[in-house]
Amino acid sequence: MTAPEAGRGIGSGEETTTFGFPRDTFRILHVSTGNVCRSPITERLTRHFVSQRLGVLGGGLIVESAGTWGHEGAPMEANAETVLAEFGADASGFVGRELLDEHVIMADLVLTATRDHRAQVISMGHSAGLRTFTLKEFTRLVKAIDPATLPPLEDGVVMRARALVRAAAALRGWLLAPTAEADEVYDPYGAPLTFFRSVGDEIHQALDPVVTALTGVPART
Repeated sequence: MTAPEAGRGIGSGEETTTFGFPRDTFRILHVSTGNVCRSPITERLTRHFVSQRLGVLGGGLIVESAGTWGHEGAPMEANAETVLAEFGADASGFVGRELLDEHVIMADLVLTATRDHRAQVISMGHSAGLRTFTLKEFTRLVKAIDPATLPPLEDGVVMRARALVRAAAALRGWLLAPTAEADEVYDPYGAPLTFFRSVGDEIHQALDPVVTALTGVPART
């Protein structure tokens, strides 16, 4: 799939986004329910994988998270911390947040744990529809995009990321999930560590091709 030409808010070469935020950064917002299990794991694993691939060159990517029923000010679940530690990712300093309009407005890409979360984000408005996906949906779409059609990393990770989102949005109606459940990451809240580990593995498998597409750098083997 060839990446579509630059359009509104996606690598158009303008100095600011539609909402007036600078174009030298690209904000990824991960959304789940409580912002203490799935989205913290996804946020910190994304940061970890970007750092592994790009180091300081990944500084233009800002990765955050929030919850539709966010436990404002709460730490992430202890089992989520354990899973992150097992991946070598940093869990320190995390504080839960409730999803606010400003988070959606500022995000260049919103990745949700489930289709319900996606619907809630889109219902908030702010032209979020073309930049909001479930994590697994986005994974499926970016796998179909020819990386050679995206801007090279030499042009900057932000430009590449914006083009990737535009290309994924263009594919959305063509590559459907085989089942509704295929786009879901189920909530491990209150579950034992073994279930958290399975969710962590699921998130890792979904994130790896996404981070590779964003950065143009495959995971180390």
